[in-house]
Amino acid sequence: MIDKTAIRNAATIIVLRDRDTAPKVLMGQRGAKAVFMPSMFVFPGGAVDPDDGDTPLAGALPDLCAGRIRENCDEDLTHALAAAAIRELWEETGQILGTKGDWPGTPHADWVDFAATGHVPDPSSLQFVFRAITPPGRPRRFDARFFLTDTDALQSDPDDFSRASDELTLLQWIPLEKAREFDLPFITEVVLAEVAQRAADPTPPESVPFFSNEDENRAFARLKGEIARGERAD
Repeated sequence: MIDKTAIRNAATIIVLRDRDTAPKVLMGQRGAKAVFMPSMFVFPGGAVDPDDGDTPLAGALPDLCAGRIRENCDEDLTHALAAAAIRELWEETGQILGTKGDWPGTPHADWVDFAATGHVPDPSSLQFVFRAITPPGRPRRFDARFFLTDTDALQSDPDDFSRASDELTLLQWIPLEKAREFDLPFITEVVLAEVAQRAADPTPPESVPFFSNEDENRAFARLKGEIARGERAD
């Protein structure tokens, strides 16, 4: 049984469209009865599943991103997080981030429908841009890593959400400058500011922001940088 009060590793994926002209991000609304962030607009994402760690991948995260994910982490979660990001994107939006090919072996239950599209998940386009731990006292807590990719990497029609689950509703491409007009979690607003910088400059940032809320001593860090104690992250 999964301990709902424990901090679970999670992956969130931000898909950017029309980066060079009128950048937009793919978001949807969580259900009103959801335990975690009800009714709020969020990026696709969710907890890492046990099978994500040995899900076949057609590529790998860029070395720089993988190295930053390993920092301040007790185990190497690069493979599992990359797979989880692609799986959540598929489940919640019906979008395919992968490479055409036959699935090696028998897919795990969560990947059967993805494999049936004739693709193998490929995280090589993902850029690791943010990490945040949910503050104490929330009904669910996650150690979430946020990844950015472009619609050019998708193997699906970005306007076709017919294969999406019902976990997110009102799926839409929201202009980046209008996203803050929606009902957003605080951390999503912070991440959007980082995405705006990445939209203007697609090269990897010098460091990745990390909101650490493992205890009451909340901290802000730049991965590969110094931790500044006392900055709020709720």
